[in-house]
Amino acid sequence: MNASRPPSPAPSPDTPDGITDLDAHALSAAIHARQLSCREVMAAYLARIHRLNPALRAIVNLAPDERLLAQADRHDAELAPGHARTGSRGWLHGIPQAIKDAAMAEGFATTVGSPLLAGAVAPHDGLMAARMKAAGAIVIGKTNMPELGLGSHTFNPLFGATPNAWDATVSAGGSSGGAAVALAQRLLPVADGSDFMGSLRNPAAWNHVFGLRPSQGRVPLWPAQELWISQLGTEGPMARSVRDLAALLATQAGPDPRTPLALADGASFALSPAHADPASLRGLRIGWLGDLGGHLALEDGILPACQAALARFESAGAEVQPVRFAVDLDALWQAWLVWRRALVAPRVAALLALRPDARQHIKPEALWEHDQAQGLDAMALLRAGELRSRFHDACLALWRQVDLLALPVTQAWPFALGERWPAQIAGRPMDTYHRWMESTLYATFAGAPAISLPAGFHANGRWPAGLQLIAPPRADARLLQAAAAYETLAAGLLARRPPAPAGPPA
Repeated sequence: MNASRPPSPAPSPDTPDGITDLDAHALSAAIHARQLSCREVMAAYLARIHRLNPALRAIVNLAPDERLLAQADRHDAELAPGHARTGSRGWLHGIPQAIKDAAMAEGFATTVGSPLLAGAVAPHDGLMAARMKAAGAIVIGKTNMPELGLGSHTFNPLFGATPNAWDATVSAGGSSGGAAVALAQRLLPVADGSDFMGSLRNPAAWNHVFGLRPSQGRVPLWPAQELWISQLGTEGPMARSVRDLAALLATQAGPDPRTPLALADGASFALSPAHADPASLRGLRIGWLGDLGGHLALEDGILPACQAALARFESAGAEVQPVRFAVDLDALWQAWLVWRRALVAPRVAALLALRPDARQHIKPEALWEHDQAQGLDAMALLRAGELRSRFHDACLALWRQVDLLALPVTQAWPFALGERWPAQIAGRPMDTYHRWMESTLYATFAGAPAISLPAGFHANGRWPAGLQLIAPPRADARLLQAAAAYETLAAGLLARRPPAPAGPPA
């Protein structure tokens, strides 16, 4: 048992919100001990979803109650003595789960927030959904995301905007915004996300939950149209506790013969009580990148929140020292744009080919990516790859000096729900719709695992911030172990709960 949190209160079938307050491990234990039935758990979550989700729009394409309750009954029967399939499917047995709308789940539409794909019902599960089902999860619906996953702000023409879990007037981030809000507001016990340019880390930071972008290849993607170079994006776990985060990563991770670049190193993500002991941080070396020597535009209050989180590590004996990337960051940004255009443009082109008026139904940011890529050639992509390789070498040099690198997850506080993206940060104009998310590209370009830790709040008390820790490639377990000790140190901060939404967002 993870010692980083006090024991969960005893669940009571008479208090549905008491059931949804349990973390996934406590919920799993109650189901397997037959203290709670899968039907009781499903009914409690559905009641909370029906009460809160109309204002949050975090879960979309929710399956009918009667279908989900029938599935819960079947899961209950499997745990009953004498049943033909007696026993648990896994640690997620009977636990409700909604899959991000970018991934396939059999019988649910995979819309990626596009009206052009509103009827694209998945004929089978994607690999991640299949693994979560094999562990016993019951898929109840999908989680909301920005159209095509572009831009860290969850809104689209199909389902509308998902507001922040802490303040309904501002953005939830994205693209895994629906997942983060559902998690923070106890509509789900754990959640899956995906991360290309912070799509998992940004919403985790802005909604005060944990989010892990795994090492490249750790959580393989299938189906995928291209298996060899489209590895900048990855699926990964989100949770309210590090123990749940580690367990969900273990469920999602592992090789599959259909994914040739998947890691097969047999890594373990199990956490022991010793990992939750702050004493385990003694001697840990953290390299603080800050604002990259002024390269990153940051709103007031972001750096102090992250420094306060680093001070918690220092209080337990970790060593924090300033470091810098030994690369041309402006050139690296241009290389990032090349890779991003090369990978985004084919997805947009596939939508444009669906019907003659498709261009009218695609967001301008996606069209910009597509149009900017039209002059892109193989030599430009290879040159960008060479710069990415030099950056990888520079990161490895830093990891010989320190164990982990640290950066702010976000460069801004959550912005107004009606804005598309921040036009400027700290008076500095943003020259693209995603320049304000630049702090997340470094882990992505290095193929490295990165975790978003809740760091603190804005002075108004409503807007969360996150600290990003980045480990060397394949060192996902190192991040989880550091996070488990941090969870103990930050117990008071992590105990804070978002207010219930008052009504549908404007």
